Amino acid sequence: MPILTIHHKTEYRYARPVAFGEHRMMLRPRDGHDLRVLGEHLTIDPMPAAVRWIRDVFGNTVGIVRFAKPSDKLVFDSKVKVDHRPMRGLHLSPEDYAYLHPFAYDDEEMPDLALSIRRAFDDPEHKIELWARQFVRGDGQTRTQDLLTDITHAIRRDFVYRRRYQPGVQEPLETLRTGMGTCRDFALFMIEAVRSLGYAARFVSGYLHVRNGEHDRVGGGSTHAWVQVYLPGAGWVEFDPTNGIVGNTDLIRVAIAREPRQAVPLWGSYTGSASDHLAMKVNIRVVSETQS
Repeated sequence: MPILTIHHKTEYRYARPVAFGEHRMMLRPRDGHDLRVLGEHLTIDPMPAAVRWIRDVFGNTVGIVRFAKPSDKLVFDSKVKVDHRPMRGLHLSPEDYAYLHPFAYDDEEMPDLALSIRRAFDDPEHKIELWARQFVRGDGQTRTQDLLTDITHAIRRDFVYRRRYQPGVQEPLETLRTGMGTCRDFALFMIEAVRSLGYAARFVSGYLHVRNGEHDRVGGGSTHAWVQVYLPGAGWVEFDPTNGIVGNTDLIRVAIAREPRQAVPLWGSYTGSASDHLAMKVNIRVVSETQS
């Protein structure tokens, strides 16, 4: 049960003082049975006129910030300490309802899961579904945990991670065609793949703890993205296709949503021309007490 400290600093620079519109931030990890926030400290420069905290439709903590004075810089500096309790792998027993693929969700759960099952992108030639179905055994029964684990590991093995600084995500068909993308691209691709098989899946944004010596992990030093899949009896289970992680080991969730655009860590506006914006710098560091 490591104690982790997450330091997330975002700094914007402008050519002249500009007026800021409302900003919304999702920086606070989600408390739960496997993660507990022990302390937090947030500094915003310039000092805002007001900060209001709400929970959105997904239960994410959202800070709404308003400013009164213009400035040539804008800094959000967040430090959070958490007690993280890793849950490795996915272990379903033959008695579990979701043990074998396919299975049907309960009628009482379907109204809440339906939008997380419905695919968000056109796939007229069923290319993503055909890709996903290769992991369903044709000569016998397919265990659900094997199917989802194999999909997670295949994306890690067969796709090339490439950092991209532009906002947004690329369409899943483009990820399949090029075989490359960012963590958010891989998460969105896996969501569409498992939805094509009838699973409820959600997008998760948060942080990745890269331990000392883990040089094969990618996604550290910036916000990270992965997937949750709902399985009766197991609940929402985490899968990180970028790193081949099944379970929540080293994954600190902050925001959960149906689509990536609903889980942006920080967004807002300013009044001025595009040329007024000079630079944006993001620095994220996740360390355990033994590292710090």
